[in-house]
This record gives sequence, C-alpha cells and structure tokens, in this order.
Amino acid sequence: MLSLRGLTKRYGVQTAVDHLSLEVPAGQIVGLLGPNGAGKTTTLRMVTGLLKPDEGTALIAGRDITLEPVEAKRALGFVPDSGAVYESLTGMEYLLMVASLYGIEESAAVERVARFIEFFELGMDTLERKLLGAYSKGMRRKVVITAALLHQPKVVFLDEPLDGLDANAAVGFKALLETLAREGKTIVYSSHILDVVERVCHRVAIIHQGRLLVDGAPENLIREHAAASLEQLFTRLTGAYDHEQRAESFARSLRS
Repeated sequence: MLSLRGLTKRYGVQTAVDHLSLEVPAGQIVGLLGPNGAGKTTTLRMVTGLLKPDEGTALIAGRDITLEPVEAKRALGFVPDSGAVYESLTGMEYLLMVASLYGIEESAAVERVARFIEFFELGMDTLERKLLGAYSKGMRRKVVITAALLHQPKVVFLDEPLDGLDANAAVGFKALLETLAREGKTIVYSSHILDVVERVCHRVAIIHQGRLLVDGAPENLIREHAAASLEQLFTRLTGAYDHEQRAESFARSLRS
C-alpha cells in the first residue's frame, strides 16, 4: 500500500534523507522514529507530494507521487505537525472546502463531519459559528485530523498527531487508529512519544541522519537488541546516552 524506493533529499551538501526504502502493507501502523533532524518530516513531506525528492520516489496505493501526484494524493490523508488551518474560516467552512477539493458532495460531507465532531466531542455551534483563529490548539488538531480522514484515504500520515489533544481525546484517537488499521488502512505515525508508539504501532522504523537503522515489530527489536524498552533501544541507536548523569552535571553547574 505504501512503497518508498530510494527516497533522497539534499539541501546543498547536507543529505536530509539518504536512499530511504520501506514497504508497508495494508492494515499496518508503522511508527516512524528518529531524533530531531533525522529526516522524518522531510520524508513525510516527500511522500505526501509537498516536497520533490532529488532521487527515488514513493508509491501510494500503487500511484507514483512524482509521476501521478493527483491520483496518489486522492489515496492519502496527512496530519502535519504544524496543525495549520485557514484562521479566517469557521471549522465547518474549512472542512467543507477540504471535502469539495476531494469531490465530496456537501450533503455527504456534512454527514461525515457530524460523525467526526461527535467522536471528538466538538460542538456544532462552535464548528459553524467560531472562526478557526479563535480555536484552542487541541480543537484545531481535531479539525485537522477530521480534514485528513474526511475522504476515507487508504494511507494516512500522522506527524505528532497527539500534540494539543487532551488525555481523553488522545485515548479515543489511539483507539480510532486501531480501528482504521483493522479496516485495512495503512498508517504512518511519526512521534517523539516513544511509549505511545510502543503501545500503538505494529512496527517501527528508526531513522538517523537520513538513513534507516532498524525496522521491525517493537517487541522483536527490543529483544534482539537486549533493550528494556523502545526508549532505551532508541537512545542506544541514535547515539544518546547517560541522560541522568548529564542532567545531574548540568544542574550542578547551574547551582554553582
């Protein structure tokens, strides 16, 4: 359902993503992990057609994002980490605009939006009367997630999707991901919250300096590398170490 083939992006002499290849079948939730600057967001921007790769390509449901961008984008949904929206529109105006871009009739779109806002516990009055510029961060995030799923995409890309959601909304959203996967949707979940990734994702791919380090089921990778948790495995592979000792030394330096 998702195929990354030698995906590469350079900025001058800096290689942000280095010949990244990955195959993801239908019905799987994959955690895309890496430290800051590892190339996660650049990868997501390339596979969603927002950024042109220097080499390689990505296939979304069999459609090449470079050669068939419109067809590929019809099959994907994207929740970016920015959570950007048109602040001068109401939530409903924004969602109906997104629906129209995908060719969804307004009556069908309103029905779908109603189901989402009931699930996310958003009030219809808020959605219809309040401009997005006045929404809280969590409310905006719910609208952006709704916009990404409104056209029932086959492949969903999520960049820090829980950012801004309260505890109850986050629990509900994680349950929604499991349901979508059971329905055959492919989900790529990029996050720094490793304990959530370990619980939610069927598989994790860790990248560092633009390259794929490991790829597999979390429990298998933890066992193979004799790690206590996904967090410990991540810190080992990406070069971070002695966090507690470094924190104590830093705190002492501040006191002195």
